[in-house]
Amino acid sequence: MHTQCTPDQMEFQEIGRRQVVAAFDGGHISSDGGALLLREADARLKLIERFAACFSDHRQQDLIEHRLEELLRQRIFGLALGYEDLNDHDDLYRDPLLGVAVGKKDPEGHNRVRRQDKGKVLAAHSTLNRLELTPERVIPSNRYWKVVHHPVAIEELFVTLFLESFPEAPVEIILDFDATDDLIHGEQEGRFFHGYYGDYCYLPLYVFCGDQILVARLRTSDRDASAGSVEVLAYLVERIRARWPHTRIVARADSGFARDEFMDWCENHGIYYVLGLAKNVRLLQKIGKELVQAKELYEQTQQAARVFTDFLWSTRKSWTRQRRVIAKAEHLSKGANPRFIVTNLPEDYAPAQRLYEDIYCARGEMENRIKEQQLDLFADRTSAQKMRANQLRLWFSSLAYVLMSAIRRLALNNTQLAKATCGTIRLKLLKIGAQIRVSVRRIWVHLASACPYQDVFRHAWIALRQYPMRT
Repeated sequence: MHTQCTPDQMEFQEIGRRQVVAAFDGGHISSDGGALLLREADARLKLIERFAACFSDHRQQDLIEHRLEELLRQRIFGLALGYEDLNDHDDLYRDPLLGVAVGKKDPEGHNRVRRQDKGKVLAAHSTLNRLELTPERVIPSNRYWKVVHHPVAIEELFVTLFLESFPEAPVEIILDFDATDDLIHGEQEGRFFHGYYGDYCYLPLYVFCGDQILVARLRTSDRDASAGSVEVLAYLVERIRARWPHTRIVARADSGFARDEFMDWCENHGIYYVLGLAKNVRLLQKIGKELVQAKELYEQTQQAARVFTDFLWSTRKSWTRQRRVIAKAEHLSKGANPRFIVTNLPEDYAPAQRLYEDIYCARGEMENRIKEQQLDLFADRTSAQKMRANQLRLWFSSLAYVLMSAIRRLALNNTQLAKATCGTIRLKLLKIGAQIRVSVRRIWVHLASACPYQDVFRHAWIALRQYPMRT
């Protein structure tokens, strides 16, 4: 039977005797209800406010529509909510909920002067693009690029945020160094082919401590993985010791950082290290007896067998001194699987097996954090022409990670999302349907009643509200 309907309604397949009718008449509805948590965490820690202090805004303030802090919140909150490209903001700039999260006083865009701008709350991609592409210094004759970021101040901010996250000095911290590939799909500045990764890429350097990021430095790939790591370590040690003079500092990394310069600096400045060491013929000969023992154990049990040993060792030319090497002689069903690490930790710190299995192998967690950066928060979206702009994009992603990590650390303890990745937190806690109503006195955000994580959301809200506001 044909039914009467208005032109704006859409009819779908019936369910039993019930008609299914839809229309775009729900008012202001967003899929990003959890953006309120991002705003609350940012307000407590003042992340974006302090990040904005790392920029110089040379725009004429009485003529601008979007303050610098609002632009940064829009860009960084957008990354946290899963919007990886600037073009996404051409669809988002009418979203009143994101306008609320960013801090817009007119989240519905009613007070716009031009009729065609009614309903536009946030900046479009062109404005955000100018934020990214600013040169090192403002050119007075250029009417567009007026906001300049200061790299040194931004790098200092990440270390400051890390230091502030501890209520008291820890006994020990482990700084994880790693380099990874960031594939390039255009003719960007600094484009080089990397033989190991087999493609054109950047080679960013990351430093994490636990799940907190301290350094995210974009580099060209025509260099050794450890290039610049000594300078980075020296700066981090200086900042950390100024705050925590008695904290033991351990540097941990894979074999790409087992360079004499890196180890020598650590030894001369009281820093411990645990580094992977690439195997070679001389090292394999050194543990020949242990490899035989591991094979015999495997043949007896048909289970993976490990034999550990340690010894003093030096390369023929590249090292300036002997160092303690720990070897894992392992035999698996596929054959021998020897591994080596080099360290200056004292023998009473931990036995060889524990030092390898519990201390060194734990660096794999850092690789998970880098995956969060690149897969969940789009740190690999370095498609701008200039490296300066791509570095800023990497910092945007890194600050989005700091924000998400702060929510996980401060607001999700003792919940089922306490160890969730940024992508999982976004999916389950931020992507919540919400209806927005704006009155003279209130902004009502009606979150979806069917949200299965209401208890976790409330727990996170309470925890953030109880966290002391940074002054």
